[in-house]
Order: sequence, then C-alpha cells, then structure tokens
Amino acid sequence: MTRRFALLMTFVLTFGTGMAAYASEGGEPLIRQSWSFNGPTGTYDRAALQRGYKIYREVCSACHSMKLVYYRNLEALGYNEEQIKNIAKDYTYMDGPNDEGEMFERPGLPSDPFKSPYENDKQAAAANNAVPPDLSLIAKARPGGPDYIFSLLTGFEEHPPEGHTLLPGQHWNHYMPGHVLAMAPPLSDGQVTYEDGTPQTLEQYARDVAQFLMWAADPYMEERKRTGIKVILFLLVFAGVMYTLKKKIWADAH
Repeated sequence: MTRRFALLMTFVLTFGTGMAAYASEGGEPLIRQSWSFNGPTGTYDRAALQRGYKIYREVCSACHSMKLVYYRNLEALGYNEEQIKNIAKDYTYMDGPNDEGEMFERPGLPSDPFKSPYENDKQAAAANNAVPPDLSLIAKARPGGPDYIFSLLTGFEEHPPEGHTLLPGQHWNHYMPGHVLAMAPPLSDGQVTYEDGTPQTLEQYARDVAQFLMWAADPYMEERKRTGIKVILFLLVFAGVMYTLKKKIWADAH
C-alpha cells in the first residue's frame, strides 16, 4: 500500500506540476491546437512547413536568428537542390582569410547556417530593447511548444487591461508569462502572400510558423516514431515466439 501511494505521488508531482506550468506559468491557459505531428504516427505537413519558413524568412528573420538550422536542412521541407542554392545565395557571408590574408564577402551556400540579423547580442539589444531569442529550439524550450507559439502570436492586445500601464516599447500579450514583452505584434491578416491559396489570416500564419519551428526543434521526429513502431512490433513478435517456445518446453512438466 505504501509503495503504491509513493508511485501515485510521484506521478502527480511529475505530470501534474508539468501540466500546471503548461497551463499558466504567469500567462493565461494556452490555446490548444490539433497538429498533424501529434500522436505515435504523426507526421509533418510539408506544405505548412514551407509556408512557415516563408513567414520566418519574410517576417521573423528581421529580428530572430536560427543559428542551428542550415540551408541544406530545407531539403526535408521539400525544396530541391537548386531551390536551396537560390535561397542561400540571397544572403551575404563574411569568409576568409584569402591568400592575401584578408576577409571577404561571398554569397551564401547550402552549407551555411541561416543568416543572423545582427552581428552580436549587444547590437540586437540596442535595436530591440532586448535580445530576441534564437528560434532554433524555441518549440522545445517553451512549455506547450507549438501551442505556446500559436497562442503568443495571436494573443496581443492593443491596450493593456485596466489598472496596468506599459512603458514605451512594451506590449501586452495574454499568453506571455507576466503578459509584458518587448516584441510588437509581428503578424497581421494579409501580411504574407501564399501562392497555394491558403487563407492569409493571422491564425493561419501562426499555425504555419509554429509547425515550422516545431520541425526546426525536432527535425528527426518522424524517423524516431517510425523506429519506435518497428521496435514495438518486433518486441510483440518476439514475445509471441518466446511464449510459444516456453509452452513447448514446459508442456510435459508436472
């Protein structure tokens, strides 16, 4: 009885505390979304990932870096080699030294990481009143992951609730812990053009970029799930074989 109670308390403390943090952590309960990658057989929606990358490239990359993602990784989103080369060469990188010992500028290559908008954190802080977080792992670093990203992007209010005052450069958000952040609302209806006919709404933008950031934080999720299913099937077959073998060995035992 004591052991069962201890196990129950461990479960409550481990999972109950985690869910409480997911629900509030200083902000309102997150807006739960249904994602294609949820569940043991879930997969990423490639069209949504490409739209999400388009939003990052046209909007988010003005302030946020993704230092752990390389242009060559875009192959997983469905881009071919030529498209990736064309994307990378739109950016300029400092390289060198050359044979004369000097640094030089060159077009980006598929082997380069995503171009960061600022040279260093001090420059980023001076331009934004705070250092914008790198988005490479943001979907894993925040409780709620993609639900947190969707909620944050759709949770801005033009004016704070009565009794609250914002300083210059501050903005009110329902889902931000503490509700106050330096980032202005980055997305609005019709801001980014979709060529595939997908609705160009704030909610759709938020869903697409949340999915892209989830992929960036966990690019091997699909492979891991496939491997897990294979392992489970193997273990089930192995258990059946061993049970049959056990029955045969002990069939004549009394």
